[in-house]
Amino acid sequence: MGTKSSCAAGLCCSQWGYCGTSSDYCGKGATFFSGIIGKAGTGCARKNFYTRNAFLEAARSYPSFGKTGSLDDSKWEIAAFFAHVTHETGHFCYKEEIRGASRDCCDEGNRQYPCVPGKGYHGRGPIQISWNYNYSPADRSIAFNGLNAPETVAYDATISFKTAFWFWMENVHSVITSNQGFGQTICKINSGKCNGGNSGAVQARIRYFRDYCNQLCVAPGNNLSC
Repeated sequence: MGTKSSCAAGLCCSQWGYCGTSSDYCGKGATFFSGIIGKAGTGCARKNFYTRNAFLEAARSYPSFGKTGSLDDSKWEIAAFFAHVTHETGHFCYKEEIRGASRDCCDEGNRQYPCVPGKGYHGRGPIQISWNYNYSPADRSIAFNGLNAPETVAYDATISFKTAFWFWMENVHSVITSNQGFGQTICKINSGKCNGGNSGAVQARIRYFRDYCNQLCVAPGNNLSC
């Protein structure tokens, strides 16, 4: 049995980051992740950036993720997280937002987290973290120099997943504990898609969520839309 985040050829990595060949190591977790990333286009070189090992390494810093409430609650949270990640990244194809370089996403009025000249705070990572007022607080939790080096999120896969976990635990995790429904997670991540916004994007997220709930054998519940 190996440890931590990487396994030798022929070995599978369990949800806890250990290596082996039994069903405990080569179970649904590995298949679930590879099933998502495997749907990225064949011409998408960036899909090699996101790995299950990086996901597991990042998850160790957020032990409450997927472990709150009942087993169904845990499955529901995992399905919801990956539904959003799948939509935001195109099945792990994109590590930063398309045409992101044209948007600096700097809230110049925010004196607490002042933007650094020449740096762009457009969407990056699995949740596409954006704006200086998110990069800096994430940096304080993760320590990746968010204001001065936001591009780190697009170059370090573990940091990238950690920013997604940070945003999720700070803004979305409470939806699970309060049983508000998947629609509320959409509002927490991108409220602009709700209330008459991009309904196509909302429906895409819901389709992914239903699919992942089915794979994890958990009911999607009510209040799916926002």
